[in-house]
Amino acid sequence: MRRLHSIVLLASALLAPRLPGHMMSMSTGDLVVKGNRASYELRMPDYEIAHVKEPHRSLFEHIRFRSGGQEGRAVRKSCRSDPGQAAYICTAEYEFPAAVEVIDVECTFHSITVPNHVHLLRAENEGKRDQAIFDFSFAKATLRFRPPSAFETAVTQSAAGFARALGGLVQILFLASLVLAGRSRRELVTVTGMFLAGQIISAALMPMTRWQPAPRFVEAAIALTLAYLAIEILLLPKAGARWLIAGVLGAFHGLYFALFLESTGYRPVYVLAGVALAEILAVIVFALVFTRIMRVAAVLRPVQVSASVLLVVGMVWFFMRLRS
Repeated sequence: MRRLHSIVLLASALLAPRLPGHMMSMSTGDLVVKGNRASYELRMPDYEIAHVKEPHRSLFEHIRFRSGGQEGRAVRKSCRSDPGQAAYICTAEYEFPAAVEVIDVECTFHSITVPNHVHLLRAENEGKRDQAIFDFSFAKATLRFRPPSAFETAVTQSAAGFARALGGLVQILFLASLVLAGRSRRELVTVTGMFLAGQIISAALMPMTRWQPAPRFVEAAIALTLAYLAIEILLLPKAGARWLIAGVLGAFHGLYFALFLESTGYRPVYVLAGVALAEILAVIVFALVFTRIMRVAAVLRPVQVSASVLLVVGMVWFFMRLRS
């Protein structure tokens, strides 16, 4: 009954409206090249601008375009807020010394917004298209305006999934709590497998529905899953069917990757393969660390202490999103 009551509370909190947050921190850009000139349009959610000082200036300072070793010269640039789309929109016109065939891009929006910010850039040059994703792990890219090979697509999109899986503090801490929830090696394998299955099923099925969860909802949901799993470890240490709970919580985490797939247009099989690889490696590392801690400091009750810390972090993160 206690577990049932906790799950009901979790679901009720997740259904609360207007939950703010920044786990899915993403902006988009469109670059259109014609000869030696390029037009760029940036769209960033309004709530991200709160992190940016003098956005009309600093945003352009954190994205640069080069062709033939020469940086494009901005001949026109402007920014405006669009309340109807809840977006901050910037446009710019760049001029290069010669016609553009290949363009190098450096984007560091993550350094002025939030560390897990993702910028999706779509580019076109005389009907040829290319795109790139920029975040804390990939700040530079070269656009060659040619269709990528199957290998390049698989590597790029899998790497994007790998980076997204470990791109947020709460995601990493949840994987640590998943290791704490596994009371034996066999149970750890089971709960990890069910968590991954829940993610994959959720990410695959959400596009088939009409439900479009807000990014703010998704971050608050994931923060609360961290808090719930910590409560499970602390208050229900002998409860059975923990694998089922892991699967349900994995479904909430899958919403994040569903939004990422929708925003990028990437293939689910590649992205989710990268996600699974990253999370399995993280679980293995945490398992090794916790096993060593248990051997040398079992008297300090490291599982209970760690779960308590995770509970506090999850709840603080959740309420910060409610207030932001």
